[in-house]
Amino acid sequence: MQKQYIFYLFIALSLSFPFTRVPAQSNPKTPGLVKGAAGSNSDTIGSTLSLPQAVRIAIKNNLAVNTYDLVMQQDKINLHQAWDYLLPTLNGSANQGMGFGRSLNTYNYTYVNEQTNSGNYGLNTGLILFNGFYYQNNIRQNRYYYEAGKMDLQNQKDQITLSIILDYLQVLSNQDQLAITRETADVDAKQLTRLDSLSKAGWSPSHPFSDLPNLQGQYASDLANIATAENTLELAKIALFRDLNVPYKRDAAYDRGALAMQLTDYQESPDSIYQTALQVVPAVKAADLRIKSFQKAVLAAGGLYYPTLSFGASVNTLYNNTTTTSIPGAITNQPTGDYITVGGTQYNVIGKQQSFTSQNISFGDQFNNNRSYSIGLTLNIPILNYFQRRNGVKTAKVNLKTQEVNANNLRLVLQQIVEQAYQNMILAYKQYKSYIDQDAAFAEAFRITEIQFNEGVIGVDANIYLPAKRLADQAKLFLAQAKYTYIFRTKVLDYYQGRLTL
Repeated sequence: MQKQYIFYLFIALSLSFPFTRVPAQSNPKTPGLVKGAAGSNSDTIGSTLSLPQAVRIAIKNNLAVNTYDLVMQQDKINLHQAWDYLLPTLNGSANQGMGFGRSLNTYNYTYVNEQTNSGNYGLNTGLILFNGFYYQNNIRQNRYYYEAGKMDLQNQKDQITLSIILDYLQVLSNQDQLAITRETADVDAKQLTRLDSLSKAGWSPSHPFSDLPNLQGQYASDLANIATAENTLELAKIALFRDLNVPYKRDAAYDRGALAMQLTDYQESPDSIYQTALQVVPAVKAADLRIKSFQKAVLAAGGLYYPTLSFGASVNTLYNNTTTTSIPGAITNQPTGDYITVGGTQYNVIGKQQSFTSQNISFGDQFNNNRSYSIGLTLNIPILNYFQRRNGVKTAKVNLKTQEVNANNLRLVLQQIVEQAYQNMILAYKQYKSYIDQDAAFAEAFRITEIQFNEGVIGVDANIYLPAKRLADQAKLFLAQAKYTYIFRTKVLDYYQGRLTL
């Protein structure tokens, strides 16, 4: 019984072995760069599709995002498994068989010639005490890899966010261009109405007869431009819904105040933006975390050079249906086989003898009586194993070097992208400022020309009115486009600084 208590005590101590495990998280939160996505959390598109809602829907339905999320979940499972390797093993075994002919009764080690049913049963446990800190470094390796996976997921979410912002801005820009095109047509329609009234009234001598047909041709061109603008707007909305990965909703409205902002000169320099990007961009964080992961992989591979010390214990028992025991019976007087001679006559010697009967031992009794226990330490010393450990260390170092090269290249590419994005922003801002002045100048020029046209000083065919109107209309369109281009360029730079807002 003392051996039994020792075994159970070992099991209790093994299960209480101190270890720390990462708590399970059903939806791990990643340190995203997108902030300020306020508004309804509903993913059902109502009468108005807001930008934050569009971003949420796109992230939820995007295949790449869902793929990265599944990869991250697998990394999380791998991390938990790395922790589980610190637990002791516990395994049971059972072997039940039937024998025919001559066999050995393992209970009393006698041979019998009959059908036998026998079984062996066991329970064993083991615990790695030391293996060169392989498991500890493996835990750190998988933890860094899991954190890198979260950064990859967040990076994909950020890319989708920028793509949706661009789509949303394109819709708003096309709405503005359609409105400007319709305003242009309205101006021409009013002039047509005025000239038509003059024509019906007998025509004004201040306007030649060619004014009406020329203006009618311009109005027809305006209607064609409206059709083109309407089609361009619908295509932009379809592209947005395609990136949302939801059915197109033609009558959806869009929040025009979502990106209302004061358009001013961007203050940060490209160097400061790049230095900030190194700290906040998820792709850079993921690359650095993978370097740490591969560093731990090198240590884990090197730990396999060391001997492995493990502790083990087991309990076993057996059963055989031919096993019997003798049951004492009645005591009777029986001849002993000896005799004595009295007066020349032999007499048998009578003695008391105990009778016995044979009885099979039950399964339960054999299971309890045949138990045996063992406890011990095992030391496994690697000497020559096809150089697997040495090559494993070399492979881990190559993987580490590859990741370091990738991380350095990522920083170089990031610096170039930031510089390019900054230059694009500078160009967009200069164009926006220039188009403001252009719009004001051409609008004023057309105002004066329109006054002269209404007074009959000039006509439509004088190559003054229509060109002036065309320049004023184009200036409005260019300004609308430049506005949204500059907004998007600033959003890209905000992303690299971790302050992208919706």
